[in-house]
Amino acid sequence: MSMFPRLTRLSALLLLAASTILSSGCRAQAGAEAMKMSPELTRRVALLIRTKAQLPFNYEVKVNDRRPSPVSGYDQITVSIGEYGKALKPMAFLISKDNQSLAQMNSFDLSKDPLTLTSDAGRPSRGGNEKAPVKIVVYDDLECPFCARMHAQMFPALTNRYGDKVRIVYKDFPLTQIHPWGMHAAVNADCLADQSAPAYWNFVDYMHSHLDTVGIDPDAKDKEKTLPVALKQLDRAALDEGTKQKLDMKRLNACVDKQDETAVKAYMKEGEGLSVGGVPALFINGEMITGAVPIEYVYRAVDDALLAQGVTSPPAVPLPSLDAPEASTPAPAAK
Repeated sequence: MSMFPRLTRLSALLLLAASTILSSGCRAQAGAEAMKMSPELTRRVALLIRTKAQLPFNYEVKVNDRRPSPVSGYDQITVSIGEYGKALKPMAFLISKDNQSLAQMNSFDLSKDPLTLTSDAGRPSRGGNEKAPVKIVVYDDLECPFCARMHAQMFPALTNRYGDKVRIVYKDFPLTQIHPWGMHAAVNADCLADQSAPAYWNFVDYMHSHLDTVGIDPDAKDKEKTLPVALKQLDRAALDEGTKQKLDMKRLNACVDKQDETAVKAYMKEGEGLSVGGVPALFINGEMITGAVPIEYVYRAVDDALLAQGVTSPPAVPLPSLDAPEASTPAPAAK
């Protein structure tokens, strides 16, 4: 039987009136000597925790001696909890100087600026410039239908409402276990990005709007999707876009042929370090939103980020529909 759900409830029940700690935390002062507690007080603390956490009979509650704490009017004690005969989990509590109150508090590091969690540097952008007050970094998979839905509806709505107040960049996060050509598409997109931001965004727009036809040979009687056809279509779409944008085609062809996954995998590793487990994953000035969520929640996050930067949000607008649009034309034939 796990004790963690009970201890979660315990945290809420025992959070009593005490000064909030954000940086120093509930840590014992260095070099502070332990102060003995009476057996009667030790038992009172143990029974309170056992009762509030609804611990079963086979759980041990061991209360250690108290030490001074950074919180005025409170000392700190460490209580170790767990099944008899197994390793105990230590938890820090505050006990009032008059022995009338017990509190449990958590300390979190506020020193890191959320804006620095993930950078928009070096990526093609839409919306505002580098000085835009709100930066939206999206971990995207070009083979993901939820990403296609968000891309088609939500981001035009964001740029229409907020204009240059938001700057949007995409980073690669293909779910290779379930999307067989997502990695290939990401590499091709980055090949275009190396030479042209418009070429990159045109390719991304095209892939997300043709998700339902990639892999289908329009000239074949059998309309089954196949990976070889998809890969040829992805390469053709990238090269066609490079021709339209008058890019260095020798360089683009070499990049597409090489299929170097190094940069894509670096973005994937970065996302994993930020607890990205699914896509689309948005970081709005550091606030993470995962999935094709209703746009009012994204608006709310952008408004909060603007407020934190001292910028007034634009007036509210009617909410757009997030129904996924159908692709209007088939993917290009493989050549």
